[in-house]
Amino acid sequence: MSPQAAGVLQLTALIAALALAYRPLGDHMARVYSSEKHYAPEKWIYKVIGANPAAEMRWPAYLRGVLAFSAVSVLFLYLLQRMQGSLPGSLGFSSIDPDQAFNTAASFVSNTNWQSYSGEQAMGHVVQTGGLAVQNFLSAAVGVAVAVALVRGFARSRTGELGNFWADLVRGTVRILLPISVIGALVLVACGAIQNFSGIHQVGQFMGGTQEWNGGAVASQEAIKELGTNGGGYFNANSAHPFENPNPLSNLFEIFLILLIPFALTRTFGRMTGSLRQGYAILGAMAVIWIGFVALMMWTEFAHRGPAFEIAGGAMEGKETRFGIAGSSIFAVSTTLTSTGAVNSFHSSYTGFGGGITMLGMQLGEIAPGGVGSGLYGMLIMAVIAVFLAGLMVGRTPEYLGKKIGTRQIKLAACYILVTPALVLGFTAVAMALPTPTDSMTNSGAHGFSEILYAYTSGANNNGSAFAGLGADTQWFNTTIGIAMLLGRFVPMVFVLALAGSLAEQKPVPETAGTLRTDKPLYAGLLVGTILIITGLTYFPALALGPLAEGLAS
Repeated sequence: MSPQAAGVLQLTALIAALALAYRPLGDHMARVYSSEKHYAPEKWIYKVIGANPAAEMRWPAYLRGVLAFSAVSVLFLYLLQRMQGSLPGSLGFSSIDPDQAFNTAASFVSNTNWQSYSGEQAMGHVVQTGGLAVQNFLSAAVGVAVAVALVRGFARSRTGELGNFWADLVRGTVRILLPISVIGALVLVACGAIQNFSGIHQVGQFMGGTQEWNGGAVASQEAIKELGTNGGGYFNANSAHPFENPNPLSNLFEIFLILLIPFALTRTFGRMTGSLRQGYAILGAMAVIWIGFVALMMWTEFAHRGPAFEIAGGAMEGKETRFGIAGSSIFAVSTTLTSTGAVNSFHSSYTGFGGGITMLGMQLGEIAPGGVGSGLYGMLIMAVIAVFLAGLMVGRTPEYLGKKIGTRQIKLAACYILVTPALVLGFTAVAMALPTPTDSMTNSGAHGFSEILYAYTSGANNNGSAFAGLGADTQWFNTTIGIAMLLGRFVPMVFVLALAGSLAEQKPVPETAGTLRTDKPLYAGLLVGTILIITGLTYFPALALGPLAEGLAS
């Protein structure tokens, strides 16, 4: 079987698995966030944190809960890293420097998982398991909670209440993320991923010297790392490391985990709003972009250009032979079109156009299917903008799911889509203008520019993957990328929740003959076009200086 045919087979199997899980998981999540029943462990948690899960919140109160919880999480994780040297299970590692501890705390709480350190050489068992893995659950649960609040905004009328943040947070963790992660960890252990708390030990000789590795609870952290679209690797090589991702089967399973909840949330959206066809329209737009990007990436990386590529069967530089070009391409597209950031190959070694595809996937806003929760609310923001544009073209007041999209709604949506580009392009411009940050670039010219552009794109979009080649463990990059991650995560949430509150207060508008049908393929196509045009107009000049210039020159 040719590598290309094997890639198509992998893609087909992945789509089939996602299709089988779509309906039961989507319906389950809708029941979780609509139920009034509280399980015993949940009641205990509410009692400990002093929360009343039955109390409804308007959007300012919901937002205060999100921000307060996340601020406490950043502080806790920062202090845990700063005290690592005196904690048991630290494997002899010293405490983390202040700038890197801030960067890592901001990274994991914002669901970014950008890493400017080598996990096996810096973090002990307590920080990895009690700090980073815990935030993998909680940051994902926060994202889903905000998405569900926006869905309630569309579903409810004549009330500003969006549910209870603490109930949404606890239910998402206990009823969705934990059970699936347990199953995922068992599958990964069966595939060969390690799960232990062993210390540092020698594993043999390497290049005339001794090679040492430490163990860890890798399979359990790997499961939630992918399921929660987090992406932070236990080891520096991330999902290219055989302890995290042993073989092609585990590789395909990890991609499945990455895409599972973001795609299924469209079913949850349809179920909670009472229109499954609306969910299918959003799903269709997501699927078209994802499949299109995968096909384009495979074509780019399989294209033979020169004798070296001919012999290798494609652009194999920076890719694991265990996964090949197909397994690496599907993983790279899936991880950058979601907010996962895990890598099983090094994006810096992709062809110029291939590296550009990974960047463009993040710059779309990671909405196809996007991160856990963030993908759905990002796509719904784009859906609001697409309806507004359609209304301008036909001269009618735009409506979506029976809600009028007026001045307030479109202003909030516009502010949402402007935050991340301002952070990415602003920080990139400043870094390129100053003399010190450019010293961290391994390469010069277009590829060097791409290293810095990718870093801020990854941070501000809460992706976390690295282009490689950039020495990011400096005070400048730790601080500025940390700020970009926090602002890129929580400022958009302000506009999402404000939009949800404004929608929930409206009374439903009856559908008429002139109402745009937003559950049809025509609208899904308009939505895809809106996404590509907005992103293209925003980022094309920067992409032209980096990956496009490199690709045309090669």
